Amino acid sequence: MRQVEAPRRQSFGADRPLTFVDRFGVWLSGRSIRRAVGSFDGLAIGDFGCGHRASFVRTVLPAVRSATLVDVSLAGDLKAHPKVRAIEGLLPDALAEVADGSLDVAMCISALEHLSEPDRMLLECRRVLRPGGTLVVNVPSWAGKRFLEFSAFRLGLSPPEEMDDHKAYYDPKDLWPLLRRAGFLPHSIRCHRHKAGLNTFAVCRLDTPPR
Repeated sequence: MRQVEAPRRQSFGADRPLTFVDRFGVWLSGRSIRRAVGSFDGLAIGDFGCGHRASFVRTVLPAVRSATLVDVSLAGDLKAHPKVRAIEGLLPDALAEVADGSLDVAMCISALEHLSEPDRMLLECRRVLRPGGTLVVNVPSWAGKRFLEFSAFRLGLSPPEEMDDHKAYYDPKDLWPLLRRAGFLPHSIRCHRHKAGLNTFAVCRLDTPPR
């Protein structure tokens, strides 16, 4: 009989503090996100699979117009913040609560590898973007798999339950076709290795329709 995995009940960082390896990874991703997006002033952003504390979004919350945060569980202060729309639920289903074309920036950072339906997740990310909007994706690569599992299972520097929840790893040749099938055109996709090859990072622009 096929064993069915139980759905997640807690977001990343909900039940244990981040290690220095986790914090360094968040910082590296944040630096690349800022480089890809530029100014966050006045933007409506979404962070899908943001983690319990939404560490990156906290750094840009003073600048944005609004932030839609989606994960299984979210910190209480985020849910109470006037700029935050907090949606607690499983991806990609929880994105049904986000309106079409409502966001300037959508982020899926270290989340796609946890999902059994990555194609549907990316379709949903495209759906919620405004014309001219930006999708930013970060995922661990196959080289990153070895590092992450060594860090988690041997050194105890990463949460082992997170590694056991991974469904896939993505090199650029794996991620690019998913982004293309989601409807992003080749000229609008930038997909490359990141973090010394341990991650794959992609930036996709949703073309503005011709007048």
